[in-house]
Parts: sequence; structure tokens; C-alpha cells
Amino acid sequence: MKFTKLASLAVAAALAVPLASYAQDTKPAGTAKTWVKDSVVTTKIKAQLAASKVSSLTTVQVDTDANGHVQLTGKVATSAEKDRAEAIAKAVDGVKMVDNQLTVTPK
Repeated sequence: MKFTKLASLAVAAALAVPLASYAQDTKPAGTAKTWVKDSVVTTKIKAQLAASKVSSLTTVQVDTDANGHVQLTGKVATSAEKDRAEAIAKAVDGVKMVDNQLTVTPK
């Protein structure tokens, strides 16, 4: 009886070891801090776009990477709105570069 329990425990442990290796955190140190910083920059840009009171700028998608590079995507009504969105993004603290992929689609 003891041998059966011991054997069962050994088999369960042998099966659990590979699962534990999958569960280990493989992210580099500082990843969470970087993600928070990126999301703060993105949020600041989106807030400024919304505050600009230009309706088409509220639909602009903003993506920020760990290096402060921002990509703007979506559609705007005029080239002036496209330029305005880029200027707003560049003015936010933490932004190093803006890749303006906005397309002008007149209404």
C-alpha cells in the first residue's frame, strides 16, 4: 500500500516538473514598467486628441512601443487633421518618433 502511494506521488511529481517550467516567467526584467510607461504615453496622446475638439481625431488609433515610437493609424477628414494629430503626438512627453499612417478620407 505504501509503495503504491509512493509510486503515485513519484509519477505525479515527474509529470508536474515540465508544467512548472512552462509556468516560469520568461519576460525580461522591467517589462511591466515598460508596458505601463507605453500605456501612459498612449493615454496622454489619446486624451490630447480628444481635447482638440476635432471629431475625426477621436477615432485615431495610437500604438506606442518601449522606445517611445508612436504609430498613428486610422482615417481623418483632411490633411490638416492628419498634421494636427502628428503634432499632438510629438508634443507628448516620452515620444521620440511618430509614424503617421493616417489616411485622409474626405467625408
